[in-house]
Amino acid sequence: MALRYGADAVYLSGQRFGMRAASGNFGIDELQIAAELCREHGARLYAACNTVMHGDDIKALPPFLEQLQSAGVDALIVSDLGAMALAKKYAPGLKCHVSTQAGVTNAESARAFFDLGATRVILARELTLGEIREIRDNTPGELEIETFVHGSMCMGFSGRCLLSNYLTGRDANRGACAQPCRWKYHLVEEKRPGEMQEITEDGGTFLLNSRDLCMIDHVPELMEAGIDSFKIEGRQKSFYYAAVITNAYRQAIDAAVKGEALVPAWLNEVNKVSHRQYSTGFYFDAGGPGQYYEDAMYFSECDVVAVVEACDEDGLADLTQRNYFFQGDRLELLTPDDEPVSFVAELIYDAEGGMLDAVKHPMMPFRMKLPKTAPRYSIVRKSRTGAENGLIRLKRN
Repeated sequence: MALRYGADAVYLSGQRFGMRAASGNFGIDELQIAAELCREHGARLYAACNTVMHGDDIKALPPFLEQLQSAGVDALIVSDLGAMALAKKYAPGLKCHVSTQAGVTNAESARAFFDLGATRVILARELTLGEIREIRDNTPGELEIETFVHGSMCMGFSGRCLLSNYLTGRDANRGACAQPCRWKYHLVEEKRPGEMQEITEDGGTFLLNSRDLCMIDHVPELMEAGIDSFKIEGRQKSFYYAAVITNAYRQAIDAAVKGEALVPAWLNEVNKVSHRQYSTGFYFDAGGPGQYYEDAMYFSECDVVAVVEACDEDGLADLTQRNYFFQGDRLELLTPDDEPVSFVAELIYDAEGGMLDAVKHPMMPFRMKLPKTAPRYSIVRKSRTGAENGLIRLKRN
């Protein structure tokens, strides 16, 4: 879905060495399929090998690097100097991207990694736009600069946090974060064990819970600063999230290249996926995104109800159900190339051609008239009651 909705590259992980150990991740055969899919779309594939490497990790890395090169991966994302050295030896055909986990925050560090063979640095999230511009101005033009523009923020520096390890034994720096920064905390006084004291008037508080990053309405400024690649934090997200957020930023980049203002409809797309309160991160203030104390809940304005499998020139489509909906509901069709189109569900048929008044069963195939022809993997969604249409929940520092 990321490829079909406009990604120039996709990053993922093998079954070890990535920062999302709980994900299913990719076996070598699956990596090869992913690489072939990327090539079909004219895109690139990057494999993350960016955990904090312990001795047993380093020993197991060489054969894995060889496998990644054989699978057709374009570049490695690394944070460990030893891993970087091994990559040059065992996978010399792959480019080297320095992970945000390395915490690059200045031009000297960026140049040092370039001298060691890096072709790209993914800067620390903790930089302001002015600092990023300064790094760009003082590094070789051949060194690409990438920054995160959308997704979760971590209360630890560049993802380096020991809370999960300390509280649960799950090492965040080796991909197993339990996200204790999203938990609700109370205060316990030393001489009153078991008695939870309220931190706020309403009870406990999510005092470590950071807002999400959203830079959708600042793409021209980011491009002017000389950033070469925009990164969307999207692993362990839904196919719908990958499609919608990729599409929105694709539209924003293309509009900025043309010198045009972004159509407001694309600005609102970021509200139609599951997210926390938005902010602009550290880009405009070194103080950062700020915490959101009320809760750690995700919210969204829309639910996916179906995905298009095929569609004829008259808009009669074969679809697969994702959430129930009824005849007469107002829906929205999202395609990779055009603005979302609102329509009312009128003619709905089951697989045998019988009329339906509702599509209730998970993953059931059905047919429906769409407002226009839609390519495969187009998305049909339904707005939730009370959605705040047209507004981005954004905290700019």
